[in-house]
Amino acid sequence: IRWRSTSFPWTLGSDGVRITMESALTARDRVGVQDFVLLENHTSEAAFIENLRKRFKENLIYTYIGSVLVSVNPYKDLEIYTKNHMERYRGINFYEVSPHIYAVSDNSYRSMRTERKDQCILISGESGAGKTEASKKILQYYAVTCPASDQVETVKDRLLQSNPVLEAFGNAKTLRNDNSSRFGKYMDIQFDFKGAPVGGHILNYLLEKSRVVHQNHGERNFHIFYQLIEGGEEDLLRRLGLERNPQQYQYLVKGNCPKVSSINDRSDWKVVRKALSVIGFSEDEVEELLNIIASVLHLGNIQYGGEDSGNAYITTDTQIKYLARLLGVDGLVLKEALTHKKIIAKGEELKSPLNLEQASSARDALSKAVYGRTFTWLVNKINVSLAYKNASVIGLLDIYGFEVFQHNSFEQFCINYCNEKLQQLFIELTLKSEQDEYEAEGITWEPVQYFNNKIICDLVEEKFKGIISILDEECLRPGDASDITFLEKLENTVGGHAHLTTHKLTDGKTRKVMGREEFRLLHYAGEVNYNVNGFLDKNNDLLFRNLKEVMCMSDNKILTQCFDRAELKDSRRPETAATQFKTSLAKLMEILMSKEPSYVRCIKPNDAKQAGRFDEVLIRHQVKYLGLMENLRVRRAGFAYRRHYETFLQRYKSLCPETWPSWQGKLADGVSTLVKHLGYKPEEYKLGRSKIFIRFPKTLFATEDALETRKHSLGERESHVSHAVVVQAWWKGILACRRARRRREAANTIRRFIKGFIYRHNERCPENEYFLDYVRYSFLMKLRRNLPKTVLDKSWPTPPTALIEASERLRKLYMQNMVWGYCKKINPEWKHQLEQKMVASEIFKNKKDNYPQSVPKLFVGTRLNGEEINPKVLQSLGSEKMKYAVPVTKYDRKGYKARPRQLLLTSNSAVIVEEAKLKQRIDYAALKGISVSSLSDGVFVLHVPTEDKKQKGDVVLQSDHIIETLTKVAICADKVNSININQGSITFTMGQGREGIIDFTSGSELLVAKAKNGHLSVVSRNNGGI
Repeated sequence: IRWRSTSFPWTLGSDGVRITMESALTARDRVGVQDFVLLENHTSEAAFIENLRKRFKENLIYTYIGSVLVSVNPYKDLEIYTKNHMERYRGINFYEVSPHIYAVSDNSYRSMRTERKDQCILISGESGAGKTEASKKILQYYAVTCPASDQVETVKDRLLQSNPVLEAFGNAKTLRNDNSSRFGKYMDIQFDFKGAPVGGHILNYLLEKSRVVHQNHGERNFHIFYQLIEGGEEDLLRRLGLERNPQQYQYLVKGNCPKVSSINDRSDWKVVRKALSVIGFSEDEVEELLNIIASVLHLGNIQYGGEDSGNAYITTDTQIKYLARLLGVDGLVLKEALTHKKIIAKGEELKSPLNLEQASSARDALSKAVYGRTFTWLVNKINVSLAYKNASVIGLLDIYGFEVFQHNSFEQFCINYCNEKLQQLFIELTLKSEQDEYEAEGITWEPVQYFNNKIICDLVEEKFKGIISILDEECLRPGDASDITFLEKLENTVGGHAHLTTHKLTDGKTRKVMGREEFRLLHYAGEVNYNVNGFLDKNNDLLFRNLKEVMCMSDNKILTQCFDRAELKDSRRPETAATQFKTSLAKLMEILMSKEPSYVRCIKPNDAKQAGRFDEVLIRHQVKYLGLMENLRVRRAGFAYRRHYETFLQRYKSLCPETWPSWQGKLADGVSTLVKHLGYKPEEYKLGRSKIFIRFPKTLFATEDALETRKHSLGERESHVSHAVVVQAWWKGILACRRARRRREAANTIRRFIKGFIYRHNERCPENEYFLDYVRYSFLMKLRRNLPKTVLDKSWPTPPTALIEASERLRKLYMQNMVWGYCKKINPEWKHQLEQKMVASEIFKNKKDNYPQSVPKLFVGTRLNGEEINPKVLQSLGSEKMKYAVPVTKYDRKGYKARPRQLLLTSNSAVIVEEAKLKQRIDYAALKGISVSSLSDGVFVLHVPTEDKKQKGDVVLQSDHIIETLTKVAICADKVNSININQGSITFTMGQGREGIIDFTSGSELLVAKAKNGHLSVVSRNNGGI
């Protein structure tokens, strides 16, 4: 938004131009009040929301409740975050400027500098309310306005660049927010004695690890997975064994939302890669970090089969190979750990096989553990790059707000417990700051009645009989503990508590809206039903010992830090998730209590993320859950308005003859004289040591209205004002002339344009020349912006009628130039690659299912290096030059047993090799043809003459690189036109006049086996390789 002078009249003072808070009072009917404490009906929720609505409609997204800032997400860019705005708020008293995030930032910074006391800014609100953006704005404010040096600039860059990294690894698209933080973050910004930012430290809380393995419909996994797949270079993806298609990965398809219009994963990938470099990650660290991210995707693609005994086995060995390489572990050991668990009984280690459900859970538990611990390592790594000792601190707490969904589980229980603790702290500190101010000013403190939510905090966290203790006890006890037994124990232990009920304990009316597996907590913000399903598993968060052992043996340096070998020696059971969260929350409360707090309460105006839309029901819900009405009530329990004597007297002195035009005595006496003249009643105000306290907003509004009237009368009486009026009138005249001239010019332009449009189909004439020139110019500019980037891009903007011929000539010239430039850059290796790709296209395009997957992947010179081919074979080949070699599987003519072989292509023949033996040589001249199916399998047949006694019959082979292999054979043997692509089946000669048949069908997994009818059955998957 642009601040408007009608809303906020400018006032000129000794310290320059400012926008004062009080100046908005005159426009309160239209834009509401800037501070909720000035609401006349402060106990009315409707009046509170109406004030928010008025300001939101005027693009005024910030409002105070005393020193608390309420921020409404505008869902659009506003012009209130420029350097000019930062300078406007720099060093200015908190209440002398209109509400803004910069005012809170500057107030905390000045308090830290002048009072030498650490500060913290607590930002809260539900997902999509703008918490993350608020913390970014605070960081940007300090980066721009604080003193700087070369070293400081480096730290500033690292502080700012930590945001995109943490967002990539800790944020995700949810139903409510396209960039939702799925963890709580507390960041300390450290300042030296000069006030320059010199370091930082981050604490993270309760990362939503379950999102790694499951997402609700319409949601995504963490951003980094999609950024890597969309933005990663081809070589990087090839090394990681990844495809540029998120639909290929089980962990990315659960939410059925791989792409989001508001998110550019490719662009974000570049930002994250740059940020990692700025923060200080080495290339090796980045490589190992990406190996871990890729390994999580491969873990999700591990599939299990079930034996007759019910034991699980892994059916996707390819994923194990990738995982072994990326994680730096032994593949066989990992494979066993994913299908067995280790049990220690009486000092002996026993391995117990897992069933399908247990194995899938073990795989998911490993994925969550690897990602969760890597995220913690990432935060610690950022902390190392920001480390600084002995500094003053401003803390930023960006943490999840109160959550109430249709289905609330363990995560919502922890989040709402956190908010319960923060509300307790918030009320305590608000009351304390109020009481301290009253005592400092010598005003009698009046006790305030408020809801103390300690009873709810105790219900959750009390030792031995709190909900967390009961949950832990149920997780640790032997026997058949389950979520239902936990619920039953809750009923038996705390069932009589006034703030807890269950389906069994409640009355008939409530029972209708509660499930049998739910318990209800009456929080400070309202009632929430929690479903106990999954509580025990999520609280245990256990990882089988043998999986830990595998991770501890990893060659990946990050994983060796994440999985400490000391864990294996520690026989104690690890702390549960709830207890860990409770402990870290207690430490956070200690940190916050040791600092001077400021508050930012963020509100989401609608669920559709639309600018200008104000959903009253949704906002009422948030006002309740943020405890804003309670906060306002506490703030208004005493005096609604307080100002320093100097500020109050300077503004209102013209209302009293004794204080106008200036007061020479003590400020307190001047204010006392002024309020007596205004007729303030004793119960309406109090005079402190340095401030005046006004109890009712109506008293202030009456004073403000009197001031407006006084301004007009002063203008009539003071003669010297007439000179200013003359100057003002002259200047307004000049501005009016300029506006009139611009309007005339604009009207003429529009008139010429409309006339030109009417005559656009006529020959060029004075009436249409302006329009035609504009059309030509705009087309050429559009063409300049949208020229094809590659020779394959055939797009071209549609030209206007007058430029069709010129456009066609330009298109031909441009394409010729692009083709010429492209051909000029082609080197011999790339030319050879393109020639092979052309042959492959001629043979397989629109004929074989897995051809499209081969197109973006380069053909290699050979799939076997010299060390993988037996020297005796090379010796047998003699002077024949080997052009290509690839590992294949040969299927016997009898029984179709699979045999590993090597296929070597020389200048004259195709040679099939078994270790050191040349099993079969097929001269290209004798090769009758090649048969292959139209599906995505890798099976093909080399047909040889039946009369050739050296040959035992046609050869049935299988290659993992079928397109590449057959293209090489076709080129070497000059048999491009001899490759037959069959549908359904292939008939081949088995020798001695017998024929064999291969049947091809589609399925979910590749399977080659002998069928009951004696045919070779090939089941191919719906995707394929090169």
